[in-house]
Amino acid sequence: MIKLIVGTKGTGKTKTLIEMARAAAEESKGNVVCIEKGDKLARELPNTVRLVNSEEYQVKGFSNLYGFLAGFLAGNYDITHLFVDGTFKIGKVSDVERDYEGLAAMIQKLAKIQSDAQVIFTLSCDEADLPAALKEFIVK
Repeated sequence: MIKLIVGTKGTGKTKTLIEMARAAAEESKGNVVCIEKGDKLARELPNTVRLVNSEEYQVKGFSNLYGFLAGFLAGNYDITHLFVDGTFKIGKVSDVERDYEGLAAMIQKLAKIQSDAQVIFTLSCDEADLPAALKEFIVK
């Protein structure tokens, strides 16, 4: 199941992700993973959440991010929650600030993967700017 936490800068997306990750860490009988660009969440998340810095693995662009996420899900069936913070920062490869079509393609490919894990992304943008195909994944 894919969920999108959407809002413009300063609307509390990362705070929501942190709350969701903490709750998942308490309730999950499996593994909880959080991927971000950098390591600013290291002090915010419990040590039971595996924090992964996408820069350490040179993940840039939505096609690379898809492969990275698919690899996590394929390599560890015990993952119950996979959080991605700063999705557009990780997905950026050119001067385009937000590649909505690349994001939509990645989400649609991820949705086809057979996994029980919840995959939750934060997206710093206005909800109205997202392609129609992604509207069903938005968390209200």
